[in-house]
Amino acid sequence: MQKNDNIIILGIESSCDDTSAAIIKDGYLLSNIISSQAVHSAYGGVVPELASRAHQQNIIPTIHQAIKVAGIDKSEISAIAYTRGPGLIGSLLVGTSFAKGFSLALDIPMVEVNHLQGHVLAHFIKEKGIEPHIPDFPFLCLLVSGGNSQIILVNSPFDMKIIGQTIDDAAGEAFDKCAKVMGGPYPGGPYVDKLAKEGNSKAFSFAKPHIPGYDYSFSGLKTSFLYLVRDYLKTDADFIEKNRADLCASFQCAVIETLMDKLRRAAKDLKINRVAVAGGVSANSGLRGAFEEHAKRYGWDIFLPKFSYTTDNAAMIATAGMFKFMKGEFDSIESAPYSRIVKS
Repeated sequence: MQKNDNIIILGIESSCDDTSAAIIKDGYLLSNIISSQAVHSAYGGVVPELASRAHQQNIIPTIHQAIKVAGIDKSEISAIAYTRGPGLIGSLLVGTSFAKGFSLALDIPMVEVNHLQGHVLAHFIKEKGIEPHIPDFPFLCLLVSGGNSQIILVNSPFDMKIIGQTIDDAAGEAFDKCAKVMGGPYPGGPYVDKLAKEGNSKAFSFAKPHIPGYDYSFSGLKTSFLYLVRDYLKTDADFIEKNRADLCASFQCAVIETLMDKLRRAAKDLKINRVAVAGGVSANSGLRGAFEEHAKRYGWDIFLPKFSYTTDNAAMIATAGMFKFMKGEFDSIESAPYSRIVKS
């Protein structure tokens, strides 16, 4: 089945609104192409139907470009790794369908990848000429994005245990809500982060959740922010405009303190000092600063992903797929994508 001695993995990511394709050869990344969808910004969030249609338009040219940039021929590909879930089912169907067709056409195996585990394994992406800072096992990973906030105990590429997660909203959703209340764009994370650098993080205080264990909750924090703004607007119609930077700085500080409090507790209880962060919110400068501060204060060995690997990308899918390929874990042509993980 394999065309030569080299192991070449094509990765496909289509879980939400970014169509991405990547090529990994013998463990090293050769290309990582991402086609984003600007159409959703006008709606204040991702529109599933529009996302799936855009994936249909983008997937072939995106994969073609990834193969071209990598400087390989499609006949050299050893296996195709694709995101099976979780995510938007329409978007996932596009990637899954292409993977099946490509697999049958080239007579190569498919490898299904859990999108969230892909984010964790982004820390194992290797580029030629760059010395990677790769975590040893076990390590803790804080996975934070628009839809997920989790603390994961990573024992191996095949053994990941969620020890804490949000019971309602995710940290990324909280940032989006904060930006929306102030009339900002979608996604709200970069907007809040940019303004927070200019503001006073102690200007306003918000109610923080008290959830047992390592679990998170951000719905109360969002509500606290909304009520504070509403109450101030009653006496000052220009309150938001006058305090935009301070509001962003204070809210961002509250979110980060909530995230780090549980992560710090987990690291202490489990006696693990190797701590990573992954997901879209890992690009936040305040969160990265908190990781660096904890490294100095608590002696953590921290792992911060390259900015291009924080958002959804196929490099992480190809990397996760490579681990499965090496283990011989191949997928069935009958596999169907899943929108969420159902707990047994």
